[in-house]
Amino acid sequence: MSDGETADRLYREAIERLGRTRMRVDLARAHLVYGEWLGREQRRTDARDQLRVAYEMLTAVGMEGFVDRARRELLATGQTIRKRTVDILADLTAQGAQIAKLARRGCTNQEIGGQLFISPRTVECHLGNVFAKMGISSRKDLR
Repeated sequence: MSDGETADRLYREAIERLGRTRMRVDLARAHLVYGEWLGREQRRTDARDQLRVAYEMLTAVGMEGFVDRARRELLATGQTIRKRTVDILADLTAQGAQIAKLARRGCTNQEIGGQLFISPRTVECHLGNVFAKMGISSRKDLR
């Protein structure tokens, strides 16, 4: 109901308070509505930061309606993102998907290669393809 500096302060306070709780969905939604507000205030860079956090958190908990909303808002700020959905997983080869699952569990390339009877270099090649298809750059993003 507020605007200007008062609204900005209240959004930041809500995020700070929710950040100290286990209410992750509410925190994600707070980032989303704050990012939307920042976008309407023509603060695109600040909006992107909030919307990116919301997008990642909402994706992690599988709230697809809100994920789509955050994605649309990010696109409106000029951010380019690739939607991480089951469709992307379908784009992976069977071996690529299996390697991604093992890497996500924390296995090294050598361990993955040993389990799948392939070389660590082949594992590296497959992971490069997986990262490219999923629009990520490291193993920690495989969650």
